Amino acid sequence: MSAPLRVAIVGAGPAGFYAAGDLLKAGDGSVEVDLFDRLPTPYGLVRAGVAPDHPNIKVVTKVYEKTAAKPGFRYHGNVEIGRDITPAELREHFHAVLYTVGAPNDRKLGIPGEDLPGSLGAADFVGWYNGHPDFRDLDPDLSGERAVVVGAGNVALDCARMLGVPVAELQSTDTADHALAALAASSIREVVILARRGPLQGAYTNPELLELGEIEGLDVIVDADDVRLDDAHRALLETADKTTRRNVEIVTDYAGRVPTGASRRIVLKFFSSPVEILGEDRVEGVRIVRNELVQNEDGSFSARPTEVTETIEAGLVLRSIGYLGAPLDGVPFDERRGTIRNVDGRVTEEDGTVVPGVYTAGWVKRGPSGVIGTNKKCAQETVRELRADAEAGLLADPPKGAAELDALLAERAPDRIDYAAWGRIDAHEVAAGEPAGRPRVKLVDIDEMVGVSRS
Repeated sequence: MSAPLRVAIVGAGPAGFYAAGDLLKAGDGSVEVDLFDRLPTPYGLVRAGVAPDHPNIKVVTKVYEKTAAKPGFRYHGNVEIGRDITPAELREHFHAVLYTVGAPNDRKLGIPGEDLPGSLGAADFVGWYNGHPDFRDLDPDLSGERAVVVGAGNVALDCARMLGVPVAELQSTDTADHALAALAASSIREVVILARRGPLQGAYTNPELLELGEIEGLDVIVDADDVRLDDAHRALLETADKTTRRNVEIVTDYAGRVPTGASRRIVLKFFSSPVEILGEDRVEGVRIVRNELVQNEDGSFSARPTEVTETIEAGLVLRSIGYLGAPLDGVPFDERRGTIRNVDGRVTEEDGTVVPGVYTAGWVKRGPSGVIGTNKKCAQETVRELRADAEAGLLADPPKGAAELDALLAERAPDRIDYAAWGRIDAHEVAAGEPAGRPRVKLVDIDEMVGVSRS
């Protein structure tokens, strides 16, 4: 194999940057990494997924900036694989291609009425309030007094909190300006979170659950019956991890609180699943079924619907029940799991045959699990396999190099953003936020980003 080892990474989120950092850690010029993203802006869900009122989580971008400063690193923003350059063409310019494109699509509920206006995926809603260019025109209907969020993970809690928190508390964040204006005019006074199982099975973490109870002028409502544990769940609680035990304590505390009569409420409704979204021309309500839990042979619990149903009036429904990757032409994809087919990061065909020189990491490799840091170990595993293949002579020399790639991108993607250009966008946003004491004011229009990058 010729030196240096040239690797293309597609997707500039956490997994992409962790993979790049691991590949470039020697700093001796033996590896070159070109990192591609379809947006001008890097950092993936750190920029467009982390809640605006959680700025401490975004500090991780300092690590990514150090990676971008390493010799051999190049960034190609505003370049979409499949539109501007195909996966096959990438292979012509690199020894290896590593896909870290995340899981951008919401899982569907699969119930009647899901496609009514006012029924949205949480990923779209999160992108909207975070200023993702794809969702700046989402315009969610906040004119009703109640919203329903389906799911029991941190994203569901983020959505509920953003709808319930006083807008004044968001004015010092990098919430997108269009979202601040819409939330300020919102009529929503109650958010109902539907969890299909019980308090022991919640997928959220302690800080996010505690935050709900700390919102000024908001009551958190939990039915006391939902936190009464049967013998099987009491036994399960004794062996549960620390996070689960603390979650149960927090929810039990909420159930014991006397409502203050605050103007806003978040209702945590356990053992509940939507079976139909109601409405004619838009969402008007949700019909839900009460679940009971049945214990499986492995000791876990599954939700089983009962005959008890209820209708909740609502003008907005957000589903947050998981995420799926999006297929790329020419890259083997598992439609059921929503991931790129792989074994330990090596991409494989359906029959298990390894696709030489093609790898994956992050959510599109393993599914949407873990926190931002989880992607570091995931990326390192993939890079370890990639290096092993390189050392074994399994990576073919690319017939074309960096100069040919630059010529191709100059023709196909004339508005390509390199890392220096991203730095100008970053500086512009930060400067715009300073007068109001905000970390930044995000640009949400790609053409405007390109213009700023050239200034």
